[in-house]
Amino acid sequence: MYIKKILLAIAILGLVALSIFSYYIYNSIFSANTSFSEDKLVYVPTGANYQTVIDSLQPFVEDMNSFDMVARKKGYASNIKAGRFAIKPGMNNNELVNALRRGNVPVKLTFNNQERLEDLAGRIAQQIEADSIALIKAFKDEDFLTENNFTEADALAMYIPNQYEVYWNTSAEEFRSRMKREYERFWTEEKRKKAKKIGLNPKEVSTLASIVHKETVKVDERPKVAGVYMNRYKNGWKLDADPTVIYALKNKTQKWDTVIKRVLYKDLELDSPYNTYKFKDLPPGPIFMADISAINAVLNYEDHDYFYFVADVENFGYHKFAKNLAQHNRNKREYVRWINKQGIKR
Repeated sequence: MYIKKILLAIAILGLVALSIFSYYIYNSIFSANTSFSEDKLVYVPTGANYQTVIDSLQPFVEDMNSFDMVARKKGYASNIKAGRFAIKPGMNNNELVNALRRGNVPVKLTFNNQERLEDLAGRIAQQIEADSIALIKAFKDEDFLTENNFTEADALAMYIPNQYEVYWNTSAEEFRSRMKREYERFWTEEKRKKAKKIGLNPKEVSTLASIVHKETVKVDERPKVAGVYMNRYKNGWKLDADPTVIYALKNKTQKWDTVIKRVLYKDLELDSPYNTYKFKDLPPGPIFMADISAINAVLNYEDHDYFYFVADVENFGYHKFAKNLAQHNRNKREYVRWINKQGIKR
Protein backbone atom coordinates (compact mmCIF):
# COMPACT_ATOMS: atom_id res chain seq x y z
CA MET A 1 0.00 0.00 0.00
CA TYR A 2 2.84 2.35 0.90
CA ILE A 3 4.61 1.63 -2.42
CA LYS A 4 1.41 2.39 -4.33
CA LYS A 5 1.19 5.79 -2.62
CA ILE A 6 4.79 6.55 -3.55
CA LEU A 7 4.17 5.57 -7.17
CA LEU A 8 1.02 7.68 -7.27
CA ALA A 9 2.88 10.66 -5.85
CA ILE A 10 5.62 10.23 -8.43
CA ALA A 11 3.03 10.02 -11.19
CA ILE A 12 1.32 13.16 -9.97
CA LEU A 13 4.64 15.00 -9.72
CA GLY A 14 5.46 13.82 -13.23
CA LEU A 15 2.17 15.13 -14.54
CA VAL A 16 2.73 18.45 -12.79
CA ALA A 17 6.26 18.68 -14.21
CA LEU A 18 4.97 17.77 -17.67
CA SER A 19 2.23 20.39 -17.36
CA ILE A 20 4.75 23.03 -16.32
CA PHE A 21 7.08 22.05 -19.16
CA SER A 22 4.20 22.04 -21.65
CA TYR A 23 3.08 25.44 -20.42
CA TYR A 24 6.64 26.74 -20.82
CA ILE A 25 6.87 25.32 -24.33
CA TYR A 26 3.46 26.75 -25.24
CA ASN A 27 4.44 30.17 -23.88
CA SER A 28 7.78 30.00 -25.66
CA ILE A 29 6.04 29.35 -28.97
CA PHE A 30 2.74 31.21 -28.77
CA SER A 31 3.09 34.05 -26.24
CA ALA A 32 3.82 37.57 -27.50
CA ASN A 33 7.56 38.27 -27.46
CA THR A 34 8.00 41.71 -29.03
CA SER A 35 8.44 44.99 -27.15
CA PHE A 36 7.40 47.87 -29.39
CA SER A 37 4.21 49.63 -30.47
CA GLU A 38 4.58 49.88 -34.27
CA ASP A 39 5.97 47.78 -37.11
CA LYS A 40 9.74 47.51 -37.39
CA LEU A 41 11.95 46.44 -40.27
CA VAL A 42 14.81 44.00 -39.78
CA TYR A 43 17.51 43.67 -42.46
CA VAL A 44 19.32 40.36 -42.86
CA PRO A 45 22.31 40.73 -45.23
CA THR A 46 23.21 38.13 -47.82
CA GLY A 47 25.49 35.53 -46.22
CA ALA A 48 24.52 36.55 -42.67
CA ASN A 49 24.88 33.98 -39.91
CA TYR A 50 22.46 33.23 -37.10
CA GLN A 51 24.25 35.53 -34.66
CA THR A 52 23.74 38.46 -37.04
CA VAL A 53 20.00 37.81 -36.96
CA ILE A 54 20.05 37.59 -33.15
CA ASP A 55 21.89 40.92 -32.97
CA SER A 56 19.38 42.54 -35.35
CA LEU A 57 16.41 41.28 -33.32
CA GLN A 58 17.87 42.10 -29.90
CA PRO A 59 16.29 45.59 -29.59
CA PHE A 60 12.82 44.27 -30.40
CA VAL A 61 12.53 40.85 -28.70
CA GLU A 62 11.74 40.59 -24.97
CA ASP A 63 12.97 37.03 -24.32
CA MET A 64 15.78 36.11 -26.69
CA ASN A 65 16.33 32.71 -25.05
CA SER A 66 12.81 31.56 -25.88
CA PHE A 67 13.17 32.87 -29.43
CA ASP A 68 16.47 31.03 -29.77
CA MET A 69 14.87 27.78 -28.61
CA VAL A 70 12.00 28.03 -31.10
CA ALA A 71 14.28 29.13 -33.96
CA ARG A 72 16.55 26.14 -33.41
CA LYS A 73 13.64 23.70 -33.06
CA LYS A 74 12.17 24.93 -36.35
CA GLY A 75 15.54 24.68 -38.12
CA TYR A 76 15.79 28.41 -38.82
CA ALA A 77 19.17 28.81 -37.15
CA SER A 78 20.78 26.70 -39.87
CA ASN A 79 18.72 28.08 -42.77
CA ILE A 80 18.99 31.89 -42.71
CA LYS A 81 17.12 33.86 -45.38
CA ALA A 82 18.48 37.22 -46.52
CA GLY A 83 16.10 40.12 -46.98
CA ARG A 84 14.03 42.88 -45.43
CA PHE A 85 11.48 41.61 -42.93
CA ALA A 86 8.57 43.25 -41.12
CA ILE A 87 8.32 42.57 -37.38
CA LYS A 88 4.93 43.45 -35.90
CA PRO A 89 3.82 44.27 -32.35
CA GLY A 90 2.57 41.27 -30.37
CA MET A 91 4.30 38.64 -32.50
CA ASN A 92 5.12 35.35 -30.79
CA ASN A 93 8.26 33.36 -31.49
CA ASN A 94 6.53 31.10 -33.97
CA GLU A 95 5.32 34.12 -35.95
CA LEU A 96 8.75 35.75 -35.73
CA VAL A 97 10.46 32.72 -37.21
CA ASN A 98 7.83 32.41 -39.93
CA ALA A 99 8.22 36.11 -40.78
CA LEU A 100 12.00 35.71 -41.07
CA ARG A 101 11.55 32.65 -43.24
CA ARG A 102 8.89 33.79 -45.68
CA GLY A 103 8.17 37.46 -45.13
CA ASN A 104 10.71 39.20 -47.34
CA VAL A 105 9.12 42.65 -47.78
CA PRO A 106 9.67 44.36 -51.18
CA VAL A 107 11.19 47.83 -51.42
CA LYS A 108 9.33 50.47 -53.44
CA LEU A 109 12.44 51.60 -55.29
CA THR A 110 12.40 54.92 -57.14
CA PHE A 111 14.89 56.89 -59.22
CA ASN A 112 14.89 59.86 -61.60
CA ASN A 113 16.91 62.97 -62.45
CA GLN A 114 20.25 61.18 -62.63
CA GLU A 115 22.99 62.65 -64.80
CA ARG A 116 25.31 59.65 -65.07
CA LEU A 117 25.44 55.93 -64.37
CA GLU A 118 27.56 56.74 -61.31
CA ASP A 119 24.78 58.94 -59.92
CA LEU A 120 22.23 56.21 -60.58
CA ALA A 121 24.38 53.65 -58.77
CA GLY A 122 24.57 55.93 -55.73
CA ARG A 123 20.81 56.44 -55.74
CA ILE A 124 20.02 52.71 -55.99
CA ALA A 125 22.59 51.81 -53.32
CA GLN A 126 20.56 53.91 -50.87
CA GLN A 127 17.59 51.60 -51.36
CA ILE A 128 18.87 48.02 -51.75
CA GLU A 129 21.65 45.89 -50.32
CA ALA A 130 24.01 46.15 -53.32
CA ASP A 131 26.55 48.95 -52.89
CA SER A 132 27.37 51.60 -55.48
CA ILE A 133 30.66 49.93 -56.46
CA ALA A 134 28.95 46.65 -57.33
CA LEU A 135 26.16 48.51 -59.13
CA ILE A 136 28.41 50.66 -61.31
CA LYS A 137 30.48 47.59 -62.18
CA ALA A 138 27.29 45.82 -63.28
CA PHE A 139 26.05 48.86 -65.20
CA LYS A 140 29.31 49.14 -67.16
CA ASP A 141 29.95 45.45 -67.70
CA GLU A 142 31.15 45.23 -71.30
CA ASP A 143 29.76 41.76 -71.96
CA PHE A 144 26.29 42.77 -70.77
CA LEU A 145 26.36 46.01 -72.77
CA THR A 146 27.51 44.32 -75.97
CA GLU A 147 25.01 41.49 -75.60
CA ASN A 148 22.16 43.98 -75.25
CA ASN A 149 23.31 46.46 -77.91
CA PHE A 150 24.32 49.25 -75.54
CA THR A 151 27.51 51.18 -74.95
CA GLU A 152 28.72 52.86 -71.78
CA ALA A 153 27.78 56.20 -73.37
CA ASP A 154 24.14 55.32 -74.03
CA ALA A 155 23.47 52.76 -71.25
CA LEU A 156 21.65 55.36 -69.13
CA ALA A 157 18.80 55.11 -71.65
CA MET A 158 18.10 51.57 -70.41
CA TYR A 159 16.98 52.81 -66.99
CA ILE A 160 13.44 54.15 -67.26
CA PRO A 161 12.72 56.38 -64.22
CA ASN A 162 9.75 55.09 -62.28
CA GLN A 163 8.80 53.26 -59.09
CA TYR A 164 9.55 49.53 -58.98
CA GLU A 165 9.02 46.80 -56.40
CA VAL A 166 12.22 44.87 -55.73
CA TYR A 167 13.55 42.85 -52.83
CA TRP A 168 16.11 44.62 -50.64
CA ASN A 169 18.62 41.80 -51.12
CA THR A 170 18.48 42.13 -54.94
CA SER A 171 22.02 41.91 -56.31
CA ALA A 172 23.54 44.47 -58.66
CA GLU A 173 23.28 42.03 -61.58
CA GLU A 174 19.69 41.16 -60.73
CA PHE A 175 18.74 44.84 -60.58
CA ARG A 176 20.42 45.53 -63.93
CA SER A 177 18.62 42.60 -65.56
CA ARG A 178 15.30 43.70 -64.08
CA MET A 179 15.79 47.17 -65.56
CA LYS A 180 16.51 45.65 -68.97
CA ARG A 181 13.18 43.79 -68.78
CA GLU A 182 11.43 47.01 -67.74
CA TYR A 183 13.07 48.80 -70.68
CA GLU A 184 11.72 46.19 -73.10
CA ARG A 185 8.30 46.43 -71.46
CA PHE A 186 8.32 50.23 -71.75
CA TRP A 187 9.35 50.23 -75.40
CA THR A 188 6.18 48.67 -76.75
CA GLU A 189 5.71 47.94 -80.42
CA GLU A 190 3.61 51.11 -80.68
CA LYS A 191 6.38 53.28 -79.20
CA ARG A 192 8.98 51.68 -81.45
CA LYS A 193 6.82 52.39 -84.49
CA LYS A 194 6.50 56.04 -83.45
CA ALA A 195 10.26 56.28 -83.03
CA LYS A 196 10.86 54.75 -86.45
CA LYS A 197 8.32 57.10 -88.02
CA ILE A 198 10.28 60.15 -86.81
CA GLY A 199 13.59 58.63 -87.89
CA LEU A 200 14.97 57.65 -84.50
CA ASN A 201 15.57 54.46 -82.54
CA PRO A 202 14.65 54.15 -78.84
CA LYS A 203 18.13 55.10 -77.60
CA GLU A 204 18.17 58.18 -79.85
CA VAL A 205 14.72 59.14 -78.58
CA SER A 206 16.04 58.96 -75.02
CA THR A 207 19.08 61.03 -75.98
CA LEU A 208 16.96 63.78 -77.53
CA ALA A 209 14.49 63.53 -74.64
CA SER A 210 17.33 64.13 -72.19
CA ILE A 211 18.01 67.47 -73.91
CA VAL A 212 14.32 68.37 -73.90
CA HIS A 213 14.11 67.46 -70.21
CA LYS A 214 17.05 69.72 -69.36
CA GLU A 215 15.71 72.59 -71.47
CA THR A 216 12.37 72.89 -69.71
CA VAL A 217 10.92 71.78 -66.39
CA LYS A 218 7.43 72.47 -67.72
CA VAL A 219 5.93 69.16 -68.82
CA ASP A 220 3.27 70.90 -70.91
CA GLU A 221 5.98 72.75 -72.88
CA ARG A 222 8.13 69.73 -73.65
CA PRO A 223 6.33 68.65 -76.87
CA LYS A 224 6.84 72.17 -78.23
CA VAL A 225 10.55 72.19 -77.35
CA ALA A 226 10.87 68.70 -78.84
CA GLY A 227 9.28 70.06 -82.01
CA VAL A 228 12.01 72.70 -82.31
CA TYR A 229 14.75 70.09 -82.08
CA MET A 230 12.99 67.77 -84.51
CA ASN A 231 12.70 70.66 -86.98
CA ARG A 232 16.43 71.25 -86.71
CA TYR A 233 17.24 67.53 -86.87
CA LYS A 234 15.03 66.85 -89.92
CA ASN A 235 16.46 69.85 -91.76
CA GLY A 236 20.06 68.82 -91.16
CA TRP A 237 20.84 71.62 -88.70
CA LYS A 238 23.03 71.34 -85.66
CA LEU A 239 20.88 71.08 -82.54
CA ASP A 240 22.65 74.03 -80.84
CA ALA A 241 21.49 72.87 -77.39
CA ASP A 242 23.01 74.63 -74.38
CA PRO A 243 22.53 71.63 -72.03
CA THR A 244 24.82 69.53 -74.23
CA VAL A 245 27.56 72.15 -73.93
CA ILE A 246 27.19 72.18 -70.15
CA TYR A 247 27.45 68.39 -70.12
CA ALA A 248 30.52 68.54 -72.35
CA LEU A 249 32.19 71.03 -69.98
CA LYS A 250 31.50 68.84 -66.95
CA ASN A 251 32.66 65.74 -68.81
CA LYS A 252 35.92 67.43 -69.76
CA THR A 253 36.71 68.67 -66.26
CA GLN A 254 35.05 65.75 -64.43
CA LYS A 255 33.61 68.34 -62.06
CA TRP A 256 30.08 67.01 -62.06
CA ASP A 257 28.91 69.08 -59.09
CA THR A 258 29.66 72.34 -60.91
CA VAL A 259 26.62 74.57 -61.43
CA ILE A 260 26.71 76.33 -64.80
CA LYS A 261 23.88 78.81 -65.37
CA ARG A 262 25.30 80.61 -68.37
CA VAL A 263 26.95 79.23 -71.51
CA LEU A 264 29.67 81.51 -72.91
CA TYR A 265 30.64 81.92 -76.56
CA LYS A 266 34.04 80.34 -75.89
CA ASP A 267 32.27 77.22 -74.58
CA LEU A 268 30.71 76.67 -77.99
CA GLU A 269 34.14 75.85 -79.41
CA LEU A 270 34.72 72.95 -77.01
CA ASP A 271 35.84 69.89 -78.98
CA SER A 272 33.48 67.24 -77.64
CA PRO A 273 30.98 64.91 -79.34
CA TYR A 274 28.47 66.22 -76.77
CA ASN A 275 28.83 69.79 -78.06
CA THR A 276 25.88 70.15 -80.44
CA TYR A 277 27.01 73.65 -81.40
CA LYS A 278 30.10 72.09 -83.00
CA PHE A 279 28.78 68.73 -84.24
CA LYS A 280 25.58 68.06 -86.16
CA ASP A 281 24.91 64.55 -84.88
CA LEU A 282 23.03 63.64 -81.75
CA PRO A 283 25.30 63.24 -78.69
CA PRO A 284 26.70 59.72 -78.10
CA GLY A 285 24.04 59.13 -75.45
CA PRO A 286 21.72 60.83 -72.97
CA ILE A 287 23.11 63.83 -71.09
CA PHE A 288 20.54 63.18 -68.36
CA MET A 289 17.99 60.59 -67.34
CA ALA A 290 14.97 61.71 -69.33
CA ASP A 291 11.71 61.11 -67.55
CA ILE A 292 8.75 59.46 -69.25
CA SER A 293 7.08 62.79 -70.05
CA ALA A 294 10.17 63.93 -71.97
CA ILE A 295 10.37 60.64 -73.90
CA ASN A 296 6.70 60.92 -74.79
CA ALA A 297 7.24 64.56 -75.77
CA VAL A 298 9.77 63.47 -78.40
CA LEU A 299 7.61 60.60 -79.65
CA ASN A 300 4.62 62.95 -79.88
CA TYR A 301 6.40 66.22 -80.60
CA GLU A 302 4.40 69.28 -81.57
CA ASP A 303 4.34 69.91 -85.32
CA HIS A 304 5.08 73.62 -85.84
CA ASP A 305 7.41 75.98 -87.73
CA TYR A 306 9.58 77.12 -84.81
CA PHE A 307 13.35 76.69 -85.02
CA TYR A 308 14.45 78.81 -82.07
CA PHE A 309 13.55 79.44 -78.44
CA VAL A 310 14.92 81.31 -75.46
CA ALA A 311 13.87 81.66 -71.82
CA ASP A 312 10.86 83.91 -71.27
CA VAL A 313 11.82 86.41 -68.56
CA GLU A 314 8.16 87.43 -68.15
CA ASN A 315 6.91 83.89 -67.65
CA PHE A 316 9.62 82.03 -65.74
CA GLY A 317 10.04 78.37 -66.57
CA TYR A 318 8.64 78.83 -70.06
CA HIS A 319 10.23 80.01 -73.32
CA LYS A 320 9.64 82.36 -76.22
CA PHE A 321 9.67 80.63 -79.60
CA ALA A 322 10.67 82.06 -82.97
CA LYS A 323 10.38 80.94 -86.58
CA ASN A 324 13.34 82.94 -87.87
CA LEU A 325 16.68 84.24 -86.62
CA ALA A 326 15.66 87.91 -86.62
CA GLN A 327 12.73 87.24 -84.30
CA HIS A 328 14.89 85.00 -82.14
CA ASN A 329 17.59 87.63 -81.79
CA ARG A 330 15.02 90.13 -80.50
CA ASN A 331 13.89 87.60 -77.90
CA LYS A 332 17.47 86.76 -77.06
CA ARG A 333 18.45 90.40 -76.46
CA GLU A 334 15.65 90.67 -73.93
CA TYR A 335 16.93 87.56 -72.14
CA VAL A 336 20.58 88.72 -72.18
CA ARG A 337 19.60 92.10 -70.67
CA TRP A 338 17.76 90.26 -67.90
CA ILE A 339 20.58 87.80 -67.15
CA ASN A 340 23.15 90.61 -67.08
CA LYS A 341 20.94 92.52 -64.66
CA GLN A 342 20.91 89.47 -62.40
CA GLY A 343 24.71 89.43 -62.39
CA ILE A 344 24.87 85.86 -63.67
CA LYS A 345 28.27 85.46 -65.31
CA ARG A 346 28.58 81.65 -65.11
